[in-house]
Amino acid sequence: MANNFKRTNLAVTTEADAVNALLNTGYLRIYDGTQPVTADTAIGAQVLLAELRFGATAFGGAVNGVATANAITQDSAANAGGTPTWFRALKSDGTTAVYDGSVGTSGADCNINASPIVINAVVGVTSMTYTGNKG
Repeated sequence: MANNFKRTNLAVTTEADAVNALLNTGYLRIYDGTQPVTADTAIGAQVLLAELRFGATAFGGAVNGVATANAITQDSAANAGGTPTWFRALKSDGTTAVYDGSVGTSGADCNINASPIVINAVVGVTSMTYTGNKG
């Protein structure tokens, strides 16, 4: 028989809080191009457009498995210009990936102030959420 996990609100809320605690004082790196298959996949030809920092407490407490990011320090001068399509969230060591997600100006996992990004422009996050998987 196939796996068929279904998680409770308690389980996905606990998971969301634990995962997002890994991002305290971590990094949010925004890229162009195709998002890798998994967050464990090395970045290839994608261009780093901007790098932002999570606060000491990256996310507020999750509710029903959904956590909303606290204020994220903007990038005051974007690394490169291009169309942002995805992000990688990393621990404070700057090398350990936690998860990837979509980027846009609305309706994405991470919504930013402008697209495309212009080199040396200010890049800020307008909203970002993480949703645990209920199965």
